Amino acid sequence: MKELEVAKEAAQAGGAIVRKYYKGDYEVHEKAPDNPLTVADTEANSAINEIVTRAFPDDGWLSEETRDTTERLSKSRVWIVDPLDGTKEFTQHIPEFCVCVAFVVDGVAQVGVSYNPVEDKMFAAARGEGTTLNGEKVRCTQQDSLALATVLASRSEVGRGEWEDYEELMNVKPTGSVAYKFALIAAGEYDATFSLTPKNEWDICAGTVLVEEAGGVVTDRYGKPLTFNNAKTLLPGLIATGPRLWGPTRDVIREKSGE
Repeated sequence: MKELEVAKEAAQAGGAIVRKYYKGDYEVHEKAPDNPLTVADTEANSAINEIVTRAFPDDGWLSEETRDTTERLSKSRVWIVDPLDGTKEFTQHIPEFCVCVAFVVDGVAQVGVSYNPVEDKMFAAARGEGTTLNGEKVRCTQQDSLALATVLASRSEVGRGEWEDYEELMNVKPTGSVAYKFALIAAGEYDATFSLTPKNEWDICAGTVLVEEAGGVVTDRYGKPLTFNNAKTLLPGLIATGPRLWGPTRDVIREKSGE
């Protein structure tokens, strides 16, 4: 599938830039509180855009690091990109971040690639073709017990105390980038993740394909299926699990949040 090959090429190109800066000197700017931006983000974004645009000049484009316009809303085919998901971890030299490239048709994610350039882990999936890690097929776990599950949590959310109600019910593991969490779950390395904090489409679009094609389930925090290339890109939280853990996870969220 050409779109998958282009997504891999673009993610690798962006990853090479991120890797170059990883332990070097660069300025860190704050786009917003607790939301850093570096030259690695912007240069990787340019490299990815160049490769995608050259291959598919008529497709739409949505990226965290490109000023958004309404043009993409008229497009059936759209690329959704986060050139560096986990910039905070990147600046702290914690290798839990990735370059994310996703391809969407009529709101449904068809291709997802998440590349961790420091670990050299390429997670890739196309709709109907399964998920691979460095070319080898991977699957979500079959865990069905939250008490036995390892659930990945945002370091920031843990730091703010947002996981206190859940820590006695499951093994909570603070981890970086939300996109990288999705990738690790797709690879069967951990069992689930969720967040009650809104996330943008570019944070989770690629990861949604990875998890679903690995046999898992992804919804928003209320259990609704995700669609992409919306006018408003902010989604109301998320749940991503292996196939047998979504129900128990959603039940606990409903109970603890009073939904």
